Amino acid sequence: MGRYKHFISALLVCLALTLLVHAQDQSGFISIDCGTPANLSYTEPFIGINYISDATFIDTGISKSISYELKASYQQQKWTLRSFPDGIRNCYRINITQGVRYLIRATFLHGNYDGQDNYLPEFDLHLGPNMWDTVKIKNASYTVNKELIHVPTLNYIHVCLVNTNLGTPFISAIELRPLNNKTYVTQSGSLALLFRTDQGSITDRAYRYGNDVYDRIWQPNNFYEGIDTPLPIDSQSHNEYQLPSVVMSTAAIPKTNSSPLVFNWDSETATSEYYIYMHFAEVVKLKANQYRSFNITLNGQYWYGPVVPKNLSTTTVFSTAAMRIAKQYEVSMIKTENSTLPPIINALEIYSIKNLLQSETDQQDVDAITKIKSTYGVKRNWQGDPCVPQAYLWEGLNCSYDGYNSPRIISLDLSSSGLIGEISADISNLVMLQYLYLSDNSLTGSIPHSLSQLKYLRVLNLNRNQLNGSVPAELIKRSESNSLFLSVGENSNLCGSDSCEKTKNNNNIVVPILASVGGLFIILLTIGAIFWGLTRRKQQENSKEIALVNIEPNVQNRPLESVQRQLTYSELLKITNNFEKTLGKGGFGTVYYGCLDRIHVAVKVFSPSSVQGYQQFQAEVKLLMRVHHRNLTTLVGYCYEGTSMGLIYEYMANRDLEAHLAGQNINILSWQARLQIAIDTAQGLEYLHHGCKPPIIHRDVKTTNILLNENFNAKLGDFGLSKIFQTNCGTHVSTNVVGTPGYLDPEYYKSNWLNEKSDVYSFGVVLLKIITNRPVIERSQGRTHISQWVSFMLAKGDIQNIVDPRLRGDFNVNSVWKAVEIAVVCVSPTSSRRPTMSQVVVELKESLKTELSQRMEGYGVELKDSLEMINMDLSTELNPLAR
Repeated sequence: MGRYKHFISALLVCLALTLLVHAQDQSGFISIDCGTPANLSYTEPFIGINYISDATFIDTGISKSISYELKASYQQQKWTLRSFPDGIRNCYRINITQGVRYLIRATFLHGNYDGQDNYLPEFDLHLGPNMWDTVKIKNASYTVNKELIHVPTLNYIHVCLVNTNLGTPFISAIELRPLNNKTYVTQSGSLALLFRTDQGSITDRAYRYGNDVYDRIWQPNNFYEGIDTPLPIDSQSHNEYQLPSVVMSTAAIPKTNSSPLVFNWDSETATSEYYIYMHFAEVVKLKANQYRSFNITLNGQYWYGPVVPKNLSTTTVFSTAAMRIAKQYEVSMIKTENSTLPPIINALEIYSIKNLLQSETDQQDVDAITKIKSTYGVKRNWQGDPCVPQAYLWEGLNCSYDGYNSPRIISLDLSSSGLIGEISADISNLVMLQYLYLSDNSLTGSIPHSLSQLKYLRVLNLNRNQLNGSVPAELIKRSESNSLFLSVGENSNLCGSDSCEKTKNNNNIVVPILASVGGLFIILLTIGAIFWGLTRRKQQENSKEIALVNIEPNVQNRPLESVQRQLTYSELLKITNNFEKTLGKGGFGTVYYGCLDRIHVAVKVFSPSSVQGYQQFQAEVKLLMRVHHRNLTTLVGYCYEGTSMGLIYEYMANRDLEAHLAGQNINILSWQARLQIAIDTAQGLEYLHHGCKPPIIHRDVKTTNILLNENFNAKLGDFGLSKIFQTNCGTHVSTNVVGTPGYLDPEYYKSNWLNEKSDVYSFGVVLLKIITNRPVIERSQGRTHISQWVSFMLAKGDIQNIVDPRLRGDFNVNSVWKAVEIAVVCVSPTSSRRPTMSQVVVELKESLKTELSQRMEGYGVELKDSLEMINMDLSTELNPLAR
């Protein structure tokens, strides 16, 4: 009877709180009803939240409604949805307050809106350029919620639905709730909700806004016995997490006084990491002889305690660092010896870490291209981030990617796009722009002088518009100096000099205005001019850089030195079956599978519009003609026909190392195999540094450039950024910084001084990746580097948790210690402290020998000698770790 009274009391409290819903503060709430008519806003009657239409946040998709018979079962924000039958990626742009910690929730209710409840979709959900989660609709009548606690780094977010060819994406609602910035704090990454439960619930209903000021959804869990109180829990005054009183007024207890409370869950992947939040409040008025105290264990190990819940007041116990310990997690609450009462828990939250590693495009570029889109009403599928992910790069754009900095827009092609009006001043805000194509539109007015301020601009094509006035003098000057290829033909009212009147009198046009003599001629001439202009500029700058190859004056079919085999472009088409099977894509082109004389080959086809691609082609051909080593990829042939460039390599059946370290790969490389791959790679670098005269520096050593053949023998590939190191130049050569962020030598990055120790640093990062299989740079405010994390773990002496957990301890610990020490000294911030690749090869072979041998008696002496040889000094400059 007492429990019944408590139930009635709880209901009365709930009703009272519901009446107060409208009085609660919704400031900062963003509540979007997807698919509801434009300009419609309403207050949802059951939860009192104010919703608005999604029409102003997206310009694609189709509004739909769930089946009529289901509407009575769901709140109003789920009655409609937006479906996306067209386009691969469709994105909402939502303005927010930068730096605020948000709970972001995406809601999906199919509701048989399309009459296809037997064919339910599966699609991906992205937050900006990053994968958030996969949405799998298993029942048309069930709601799927995806929640993320995230601190945006910009003043807007993109929520994107991505079609994965498994059905049409859709979405019902998007909700953002600002949280207390002192809560749900992580060392890195964002928090994806695994589950959030109201323990010991007596109503079997979920609670959210109206009870929870942050609109968290608390699902009932009555697996254990429950106890409750009719009195309010004063959680909001004393606890930063502000738990709902109705949730905290009930608690779960074990069936017997001596039993523990146990909760468990399975790890989603081998690398998943978790945060736990446990909320406690005493709901029983304890007698003088009663006492409640308990400890918390995690997988049988003491974790926290003793916990003594406070009467009618909330205490929150949570993990301060991410946990990654096992395939299964088990949290137990066990009463202490002096406790007369069993343990309790009122509410429980489990989150997994979601590392959103991809940086958004530079904000200035995003603002500029967004205004350009609006000005001209561009009808292309320009949604989400313009540059990333690269698979969804906006049509007509090309971007630069260096990892340390945000992607930048370097090429804009709006030719034949129906543009009307003047040339937008916002184009000049794309300050890194190198190529601008606005031909074949109906642009009017004059050419703005602001285009002259684009100092990196190489090509400006304004052919066939209705422009008037004079061409800015600075553009003419740059065109005459060959630093800019300027094409302004077929603009009848456009003058080539500063004075249109003078031009008319003298019938003389200064700027070389090109007549249309055929599309192919213009394309070839444009490319030729680009290469010639770049060569001239490079010579005029009198750079100290020692180039491996020079840029050719133009792209003509000049024979290269005799090499293994030269093929025509038509032969490339034939051996790749018209480029049927793609093996991979890079910054300068695409790699295809091919068959040449019954031999499997990989064919890299370079983009004809990429100057960097042309440079890489030249560099790789000339380098691979002079170097030959079993741990370097072999060049079988090449194609160099007009603007068509391709390299034919030996086929590496097992792709690249990164593919085998990736979490989704089911075939796990053993520790022995990893060591052998590291040795193979090190030997390839050793040959480049010490076997070539003059030495060669690779400059882009990373896991994706380490290729594996059918026997998992490793070969170093991709020599497009390689540089000859003239030994008569001293200890280093000064050059522009190139390479991949995370793998890039910080000393080289800061000073522009390059030597072979820069490759040693990159190899050290590769070795750490081989050992740990962690991201090279974590996506977090601290952007923790893999070397920082390893250094922190070493300081604790925790070698077991450094190693990739998928190896399940199947390795010799001494062998791993050896490899870790080698890697750490390779990534020393100061190049003088790094070993040579010859020393690295010796040490790695010792590590492999240790792995293979069970006789450890002489190991200590051998290790000591080896460490002295390469000066293993694990100083404190590597030890700090952002926590």
